[in-house]
Amino acid sequence: MTIFLLIASVVLMILLTSRFNLHPFLALFTASIFYALFSGMPLNLILESINKGFGSTLGQIGLIIVFGVIIGSFLEHSGGAYKLAEMVLRFIGRKRVYEAMGLVGFVVSIPVFADSGFIILNPLNKSISKEAGLSIAGTATVLMLGLLISHVLIPPTPGPIAAAGILNADVGLVMLVGIVIGLLTLSIAIFFSRKILSKIYIDPNPEISENEIRQKIEKAPGAVKSFLPILIPILLIVTRSVLNLSFSELESQGYLVQIIDFLGNPVIALAIGMLISFTLPDKLDKKIFSSSGWVGKSLGDASTILLITGAGGIFGTILQNSGIADTITGLLEDVNLGIWLPFILCAGIKTAQGSSTVALITTASIMAPILSSLGFDTEIQKALVVVAIGAGAAVVSHVNDSGFWIMIQLSGMDVKTGYRTYTLGSFIVGTSAAVFIFLVTLFV
Repeated sequence: MTIFLLIASVVLMILLTSRFNLHPFLALFTASIFYALFSGMPLNLILESINKGFGSTLGQIGLIIVFGVIIGSFLEHSGGAYKLAEMVLRFIGRKRVYEAMGLVGFVVSIPVFADSGFIILNPLNKSISKEAGLSIAGTATVLMLGLLISHVLIPPTPGPIAAAGILNADVGLVMLVGIVIGLLTLSIAIFFSRKILSKIYIDPNPEISENEIRQKIEKAPGAVKSFLPILIPILLIVTRSVLNLSFSELESQGYLVQIIDFLGNPVIALAIGMLISFTLPDKLDKKIFSSSGWVGKSLGDASTILLITGAGGIFGTILQNSGIADTITGLLEDVNLGIWLPFILCAGIKTAQGSSTVALITTASIMAPILSSLGFDTEIQKALVVVAIGAGAAVVSHVNDSGFWIMIQLSGMDVKTGYRTYTLGSFIVGTSAAVFIFLVTLFV
């Protein structure tokens, strides 16, 4: 009965979001209450679970999400994202378009939402593809896949950071594992786009000229300056995680180690990244920081993610307090899915309702009560579970995903071509990432 209720709750959430177009926050909250009431939980425990689940989840990762979204907003509006793209193009070479656009998407999507990243970079991609005589089918898809990979695997993107918070995983380790798995997966995306999709010809038909793009890049901040708001927080967080693995108690390791421990805390590291991003605009105008400026609009975007994340925390806490961990463990003791379980769960939810972020948060909420009983106890195992959930959140993008429509509409594709390019590509990268993660688990 407990398992039936869990499945019914997830199905209810999917129906409410995809069929009735209900906001994901309300859908997750409704599914949580539905499960709590019908599972026979005492009313006082339901109230306690709601308050604790929402508060403790946002208490861990709320500020990280806010700071990350603000960094992305400053990169987008200042033109820093263009400068990052130019830096990658210069490093790889403009003739290696597939590799360049895949890596551009991968880097830009760490702080910038994947959909926004594609809108920003699409004119540049079209111009370069036209110049190289390539089909937009391949180059647009590899750009979108590069964006998608970071979007689902690497903090401080909201989905992975929320999943890490719900599962109490080390953010630095999640970053490290996500980057390694992400780069391996990106190589698959590049190969797929170059060898398969290049045969589908669609004229790039750029809306703006190379000269206009050049003018945008000239007004943007420098490449190194644009990269610092991303690089510094990642270095600080990863360094702290490495120290945590090396020493059992950082407090006893000297003042310098304690300072690194403080600066590498994800909240402090992202706050530093945010302050660095404030140096990106040519001229700091007070309107940028107003409720109608860059900061105000980015906080509006962050509020949606925060609400969904909080609702996911409620769902996870209710599941935990209902005792579902023992039930699922009993059912799975003879079926050893291992790291494939979080991947399959997330892939099913993502495919059904479309949002990668909702799929990540929902799956993390389901996995949280059963992590220990399934044998995922160490920090590296928790990080691998988060990344496995992220891999599932890529599978598969189709008509219920906003990214699908943005890519095909801005690239001049029809729906059928979108299925042959991005939908198939998202299945390949998500599954490839899961295979890489499984191979890693054989050695840790």
